[in-house]
Parts: sequence; C-alpha cells; structure tokens
Amino acid sequence: MLSIFETERLIVRRYAAEDFEHFFRLNGDEEVVRYIRPVQNREQAKESFEKVLTAYDEQPGRGRWGVFSKANGEFAGSFAIIPIPWDQQKIQMGYAFPKENWGKGFATELTVKGLEHFWASTTVPEIYGVTEIPNVASQKVLLKAGFVFWEIVTENGIALNVYISRRKQASLLHRLPQ
Repeated sequence: MLSIFETERLIVRRYAAEDFEHFFRLNGDEEVVRYIRPVQNREQAKESFEKVLTAYDEQPGRGRWGVFSKANGEFAGSFAIIPIPWDQQKIQMGYAFPKENWGKGFATELTVKGLEHFWASTTVPEIYGVTEIPNVASQKVLLKAGFVFWEIVTENGIALNVYISRRKQASLLHRLPQ
C-alpha cells in the first residue's frame, strides 16, 4: 500500500479496493458524518469510494486516505486533503473516525502531521479547515494545530466556520521556542 505519511501512532495510506467496508462504515454512520456530509447507503458509498480510488492518479498529492494503527494495523479512520467544494482552487484538510476512536487525540495528531506533509509536498501557500458551527471539537483541533479563524460561509444552507493555515504562518510557528 502506498503510504502518504505517518504519525507516532498512525499510518496514512491510499485506500485499496479491499478497504471498502471501512470506508462504508464511516460514511454510513450518521453520527460520524453528521458534520461532514449526508450519510450514505452502501450503493452511494461504493460510488464515492470508486471516485476516491480514481482521483489518486488524477490529483497526485490530494485525496481521501485510510488511516491505520501502527500497533495492530486496524482501521482507525480517514484523512483528506481535497479541494473545497464551493471553491475548487482552495484546498482543505479533514478527517473522520469511527466512534470507538473518538477522544484518543488522533484528530490533532493527524492534523499536525498532515500540515507538515502538505507544506513539504506542495508549494500551495495556504490550506483550509472547514467545520459546521456546532462542531466545536474539530474547531479546537484546528486551533491546536495552528489554524486561525478566517470567515463564516454558508453552503447549501449550512453555516460553516472556515479556518486557514498559511505557509508563512506555519514556518513562523516552527521557529517559536517551545
């Protein structure tokens, strides 16, 4: 499997055909996707999954990837670096985890390392994080990882908080004393 990047506890890699059940488990769980997108039935998830697999070659360095535990190889969640739906010129970062992996610090761990990966592998000057306004947990993750609040937008009737991390800002953060 093609590894994208690793954290202390996790491996982020391309999904493979045999990972569909993991993908469906996330996208078919109403609680997991409540702040991300509408829940998908098996057929909808299969269609989305096929698009994810195809997009790897069409948009190198971007995509939705599977996240797996280094300790036991088990599926831990999903991580994405993808265009923002309403502005395809802008890139956003996101994640989703099955409920049993909530509260373990995976989101912050992935977002911090995901930013490092993004800055090292692209010349894009900024990346965004987008959350529904009630999703305070994800907003805290973005702030911990160094994103700053940017604006509120409304997409499909849903108010969203948009956060931004800029390359210049990121390099300054790495120079600050610990």
